[in-house]
Amino acid sequence: MNQPEMTCEVTVDGVAVGVPMGASVVAAIVAAGSLCTRHSVTGRRRFAFCGIGQCQECRVTVDGHADRLACRTACRPGMAIVTGGGR
Repeated sequence: MNQPEMTCEVTVDGVAVGVPMGASVVAAIVAAGSLCTRHSVTGRRRFAFCGIGQCQECRVTVDGHADRLACRTACRPGMAIVTGGGR
């Protein structure tokens, strides 16, 4: 008997998405249809690169707290994620 997958809803730049409980914020950003976490100082689009928090390319704002690493932050129900990618 399969158990239903537990999911939570978060918002990414105002877009509501459902992700599996414990999924990374990067997964939520991808689920929202974005591949940009921020822009570089020269205006180039950036996204998670290493997936382990070393490169710092995945910095986003989570629940009003800036510079959270999306690859190392787990989603919680109701979380508000704001990328520097804009829409």
